[in-house]
Amino acid sequence: MKPMVLMVGADKGGVGKTTMTRTLLDYLAAKNTLTRAFDAEHPRGTLKRFFPEITEVVDITTAADQMKMLDTLSTSEVKVSVIDIRAGLLSRTLRAFKEVGFFDLVDAGEFNFGLFHVVGPSVSSLDEISEVLPYVKGRHYFVVKNHVNDSTFFDWNPGIYKTYFATVKDAAEVNIPKLNELAYEQVELAGIPFSDFVANKAANGRPGDHSLVLRGYVRTWMNQVSEEYDRVGLLDRIYDRAEAA
Repeated sequence: MKPMVLMVGADKGGVGKTTMTRTLLDYLAAKNTLTRAFDAEHPRGTLKRFFPEITEVVDITTAADQMKMLDTLSTSEVKVSVIDIRAGLLSRTLRAFKEVGFFDLVDAGEFNFGLFHVVGPSVSSLDEISEVLPYVKGRHYFVVKNHVNDSTFFDWNPGIYKTYFATVKDAAEVNIPKLNELAYEQVELAGIPFSDFVANKAANGRPGDHSLVLRGYVRTWMNQVSEEYDRVGLLDRIYDRAEAA
């Protein structure tokens, strides 16, 4: 398979971007797809807390760290790279990748690219779609509605929403359902992947003491998220197989 870059980002903060990235890494691991991750929440890092073994914290605004991500795409044995973009840096990162010629190589068939664009619940947040359109036409573009943070998307006008999608040939909508608040809080406190919480593992890999009830909530939620990724044919896109209708 050709190297695949999956970028998760938003120019608006507070939309649950890193939570969505964590579900993506859990899903790919469950599908036996080796993945490396880059956490652009420099210097602290948020994603790395949950996936320390596969995640590197980077300053995505610097050429040195851009080289860590892009110069290693062809040489790394791990062919899928997930980049969790810091809030507010999505458009800037896309411009930088264009300037260094990354998208030219995608168009030439050397690399594959997908963007998970996590949008907020207001119509104004849809303006972000217009800003990223030049970078995603003809590529794998997912608009993500993340309901984990109690977002209802109640004020979206369906007509306006459709006009944004009409100009994007390969756009797909992904809905991340709401997770029980107490269950979500306990996973955060544990500092482990959702899958480890369900398997009742602690941060050190030893057996944990997580509630059976809360594990059940997380398991059901993870199955729903997995069904969403299956529905949009994520693995088919990663492995360049014929996409499901």
